[in-house]
Amino acid sequence: MGVRKAITGAQAAAEAMRQINPDVVVAYPITPQTPIVEEFAKYVADGIVDTEMVPVESEHSAMSATVGAETAGARAMSATSSQGLALMWEVVAATPGLRLPIVMSLVNRALSAPINIHCDHSDVMGVTTVGWIQIFSENAQEVYENTLLAIRVAEDNRVQLPVMVNQDGFITSHAVEPVEIFDDALVQKFVGVRSLDRALLDVEHAKSVGPLVLPDYYFEFKRAQEEAMSKVFEVYHEVGTELSAITGKQYPFFETYRIDDAKAVVVVLNSAAGTAKAAVDAMRAQGKKVGLLKPILFRPFPYAEVREALKDIPVIGVLDRSMDFGACAPVYSEFRNALWELERRPAMQSYIYGLGGRDIMTTEIEAVFEELLSGKLDPEHQRYIGLRG
Repeated sequence: MGVRKAITGAQAAAEAMRQINPDVVVAYPITPQTPIVEEFAKYVADGIVDTEMVPVESEHSAMSATVGAETAGARAMSATSSQGLALMWEVVAATPGLRLPIVMSLVNRALSAPINIHCDHSDVMGVTTVGWIQIFSENAQEVYENTLLAIRVAEDNRVQLPVMVNQDGFITSHAVEPVEIFDDALVQKFVGVRSLDRALLDVEHAKSVGPLVLPDYYFEFKRAQEEAMSKVFEVYHEVGTELSAITGKQYPFFETYRIDDAKAVVVVLNSAAGTAKAAVDAMRAQGKKVGLLKPILFRPFPYAEVREALKDIPVIGVLDRSMDFGACAPVYSEFRNALWELERRPAMQSYIYGLGGRDIMTTEIEAVFEELLSGKLDPEHQRYIGLRG
């Protein structure tokens, strides 16, 4: 059993970082991520952690300094949002190829233009192809536990890849809710210390990190990176089982909610999954068989497991909080790909919702379910929830 605290999602991320006690945290403020590094800076100032806190002049510098610390052999972490992630993109893209197990909190916020400080997933969906593991969190409790899970998955010698732990800007990051913080000693034993198999400051075993690689070997580097990503499923399961011994919870690749006999299912990430669960319950009370699938591990994407979970569902609506202009929406694309191999594929409909922080209501999700159950779909075109005009 732990101690229950009324805290925000940002504070939950900082609590996990406190227990991890990284060697280095590199910080540059950006709304709505700023409270994470502000809270953690208090732990540093009060001597609660041994971390070297490094303030820098931009997000590009933040990821550069985090990479430098991690390459030297430190356990290093950072956090950002939106335009901050966009500014550090050059280094974010390099980090997986350098095989550095950095864990970064990403507080999801819309990318400009026009400028907007509220939640959608355009920031994280813009970097799905560069090789970071991506974990999504419905609430502050999941933010806390996913951050603990992430550090162990990232640092496992079979993986050695960076992880983004996502939470919705303001909706999760600034909302106060009860979070169970587990015993420091148990968590710190679970987290352990970074296992160093490569570090620039290990002068007894000289290494080169980030060399120029020409066509004769670049392809092989990328293939090795993909092989490491394929190991994440096994490691995630093992680490989740170990964390379960502390928390009593399970850590699946995705959560299913009342789908066993469902005639229609919606798929949705992060905080809107809680709203969707309420809509499912309301419709179940009316005798309508509906359910939810909430992705948690989005990169790597668990195609086989998704296919098995949804193979008997007649119709599925996938709700995206971002767009891929001129193409199918990103979450919809992955689920469409996962189900393509089925001989009898479910009918599917793509929906866009919540861009720029626009709220989604249970009544709107209930309307989606009614549309799915009616069979009046247009799979060639995405539909919009709560769009004026």
